Amino acid sequence: MLGTVLNVEAYLGRFGELLNQIDATTVAQLSDDIYRCYEEGRMVFICGNGGSGSNSSHFCEDLGKSTLDPKDFENDDVKRLKVMSLTDNTPYILAWGNDEGFDRIFVEQLKNFASPGDLLISISGSGNSANILKAVDWANKHSLTTWGITGYTGGKLRDLAQHELHIPLDDMGMVETAHLLAFHWVLNDVHARINSVGRYDSQTAPQTLPLRKAA
Repeated sequence: MLGTVLNVEAYLGRFGELLNQIDATTVAQLSDDIYRCYEEGRMVFICGNGGSGSNSSHFCEDLGKSTLDPKDFENDDVKRLKVMSLTDNTPYILAWGNDEGFDRIFVEQLKNFASPGDLLISISGSGNSANILKAVDWANKHSLTTWGITGYTGGKLRDLAQHELHIPLDDMGMVETAHLLAFHWVLNDVHARINSVGRYDSQTAPQTLPLRKAA
């Protein structure tokens, strides 16, 4: 916990240094994969534990609601992004955790809801959470696209997930905050694409980046 030894000015300065270490290309690639799911009608699943679980819920509600233009709230003909946080079905989680083991709480939900071509975003500061690794392993074997969102050394998740967003610092608070900042940019970018605004408005910003082809 760096805040125990750094004063507030030094703490904020260290966080600024950390942000400059984030691979911007990787953040943009995550947006590409989420937008692909929107275009293809695929599901986006997000999971995490503790603070990462809170980020999972936060990212999910942002993507589900804030990718919409408010004028379209009552328009049922407008396509919506399909997104689910696997951290939020409390009775289901407790049933599997209590009866069969906590390592099954995410993967068993994927078995019920996921299909080939869907996307799994797994958030783990350590990269070693057993329930995260089990879910990613299953998703890899069933033709989902997998992302590992990590901190510290990245743990086992860095090697297991097909793609990664890694925050290289041994401080969970800063790692989780950096994850959320990246997620907010991704939300903004996906919103802009879906609604053809900002950089993706053909009238005001004709030079836009094409959607990256899925591997």
